Amino acid sequence: MGQIRLHPPVKLIVGIITAASDILAIVHQRLSEQFGRIDFASDVLPFDYTAYYEAEMGTDLKRQFVSFDRLISAEELTSAKHFSNTVEFEFAKGETAPRPVNLDPGYVSAAKLVLASTKDHAHRIYLQDGIYAEITLKFYRKTFQAWEWTYPDYRTSTYIDIFNHIRHIYMEQLRAAGLSPHPF
Repeated sequence: MGQIRLHPPVKLIVGIITAASDILAIVHQRLSEQFGRIDFASDVLPFDYTAYYEAEMGTDLKRQFVSFDRLISAEELTSAKHFSNTVEFEFAKGETAPRPVNLDPGYVSAAKLVLASTKDHAHRIYLQDGIYAEITLKFYRKTFQAWEWTYPDYRTSTYIDIFNHIRHIYMEQLRAAGLSPHPF
């Protein structure tokens, strides 16, 4: 019989997509109120991998990733997704675009990048309260690598570099706290 062990804390990340870059500071503030201090923010990058969001968000979309200093339990991913949906709704009120911001929470662990979703698919696992989890990237041979289902933008060297950097921050946090990155 296997011994049950608790998973070490993980590093919360949020991907932000918007055509209105001027609201990023307000989005950061709103996320920080809930999740604590942002310890990393990527450059603001063009988001031109798909036209999926253009009908409700407009064109010339940009994406930024942020991570937070406070580590969370992996189980908190569900509540993070519910909160991000609430924030999206708050920003949608009174705006010209029906959806001025898209927020995609997930987490980085030693072995993977996991994203939350409200949509089921063969490669997603149901968590609770209408939220699914997808292992989007695996950490293998000293870098993150894609799966067959990984979104095209998450396959790029730019995104891989961002998540390798966030993982480095995370691993340093675990070492400083005297925690092992593996639950075995």
